[in-house]
Amino acid sequence: MTADVKIDKTQIRNAATVIVLRDRTTSPRILMGQRGSKAVFMPNKFVFPGGAVDAGDRDVALGTALPDLCHERLKEDSSTDMSNTLAVAAIRELFEETGQILGHKEPWNGDVPEDWKDFAASGHTPSAAGLQFVFRALTPPGRTRRFDARFFLVDADELTSDPDDFSAASDELSHLQWVALDDARSFDMPFITEVVLSEIQARAADRNPPASVPFFKNNDEESLFLRLRGQQPTD
Repeated sequence: MTADVKIDKTQIRNAATVIVLRDRTTSPRILMGQRGSKAVFMPNKFVFPGGAVDAGDRDVALGTALPDLCHERLKEDSSTDMSNTLAVAAIRELFEETGQILGHKEPWNGDVPEDWKDFAASGHTPSAAGLQFVFRALTPPGRTRRFDARFFLVDADELTSDPDDFSAASDELSHLQWVALDDARSFDMPFITEVVLSEIQARAADRNPPASVPFFKNNDEESLFLRLRGQQPTD
């Protein structure tokens, strides 16, 4: 008789995270903050800005689209095309948690969702042109919360806000700061953040998209390490 296999029924939520890289060719730094001590998921850990996709993110149009290759890689190994929704979520989370704006200077067209009113009031629509999809990770079974997280890298030059002004940030992350890449490992961070950090360190000076995107796929049956390549765009 085959032994029963315990299946983890914890809901897996799609999520988006943004790694903002500053001064990449001279003294590279990344934007990080600390989660609260009472947070259910990763309390006290230093992380990149990010979070789960909200239902309303599907209804928000991008002022400037994702790069084609990024779009194609986000679709790979996914049942539905969530590329634009993930980009929208990444931009929203970055703004909510840090006050930083990835946007195109133009008035909002139509009704503004509640979660986007402050962003729209800045006179911008969300711009994904500078986002580069660099990592994907599925939280292993057995955790209190599970996410299918996509990590985006963006150069701080793409921000339309003052990179040192965090006055519009929520209180979800504290101690917001630009951390030198060489010093980042001294911070208390989740394992997956350390793994992503290694990828960023390896290619900090290279503005080109990676040859492929690492995907840690920890499903209920097995743990896989995959490479997402997408369909190379043709002229």
